[in-house]
Amino acid sequence: MYDQNTQTDVESTDVGFRIDPVLARSWLLVNGAQHNRFAHAARSRADIVVLDIEDAVAPKDKLTARDNVVQWLTSDPGTGPDGNPLPGGAGDWVRVNGFGTPWWADDLEALSKTPIGGVMLAMVESVDHVTETAKRLPDVPIVALVETARGLERISEIASAKGTFRLAFGIGDFRRDTGFGDNPMTLAYARSRFTIAAKAAHLPSAIDGPTVGSSALKLSEATAVSVEFGMTGKICLTPDQCAPVNEGLTPSIDEITWAKEFFAEFEADGGEIRNGSDLPRIARATKILDLARAYGVTGTEYEVDPGHASAPSDTYHY
Repeated sequence: MYDQNTQTDVESTDVGFRIDPVLARSWLLVNGAQHNRFAHAARSRADIVVLDIEDAVAPKDKLTARDNVVQWLTSDPGTGPDGNPLPGGAGDWVRVNGFGTPWWADDLEALSKTPIGGVMLAMVESVDHVTETAKRLPDVPIVALVETARGLERISEIASAKGTFRLAFGIGDFRRDTGFGDNPMTLAYARSRFTIAAKAAHLPSAIDGPTVGSSALKLSEATAVSVEFGMTGKICLTPDQCAPVNEGLTPSIDEITWAKEFFAEFEADGGEIRNGSDLPRIARATKILDLARAYGVTGTEYEVDPGHASAPSDTYHY
């Protein structure tokens, strides 16, 4: 009824699966000072591995963490006993220290010589933070991590900056900066600003901040909040958070079924626009099925259910 292809349905001992960062759901942060965790992260269910040389690393360990990351990105992992490539670091992302910190320029200089997939730039508060980073890392995608009230007030400009690839919400630092609690209603305005700014700037949907703790229920509820606010990615703090986040940010079987039923009904009626709701529903159904294919999810025993109610909404979070 609900299958995942072999690329996405992997066990924790299998080589991790990476997808286009435009569509990436789980963004796994890994402490750059703990080199022994890199290989495990590479084998995780994370869509994107982000080696962290910023917030997770104490100032005294910054240089060591940077060296660890450069070594990982440039190393040849070789092959395993079965002849398949072992997980390596080429193409992984790095969360770098913010513009204006003592480490920012040296971080970018070191990473410019590696096959890096992209950077997550911490503490973005203005357009210059992105554009100056882009000058030093040309053609490298930049996720602008907005973590302060000052950054949120400028988020539309940041989203439109040359070099910004996606926006990400740094919830922990934002709450410390503003004094907000963690109730979803408290952060509703902030999340809405991320989604609106990303859409207006023609960016992929924003990446939500992490959820602390390993409670499956708490993580599921938090991911549902991300979806409700139109966010299609989420930062993860441990490898075991990645699979639930991926599941929560992937179209459900009910959504896939609705999309297929809609198209079956539409074609049965001649495939012509019937009323004002058809165009937005076509867009929604197309998006659902495109994402399902991108994530390797299919409904293998699809049949039209005459009792299935068509969704009345003309919007869709993905």
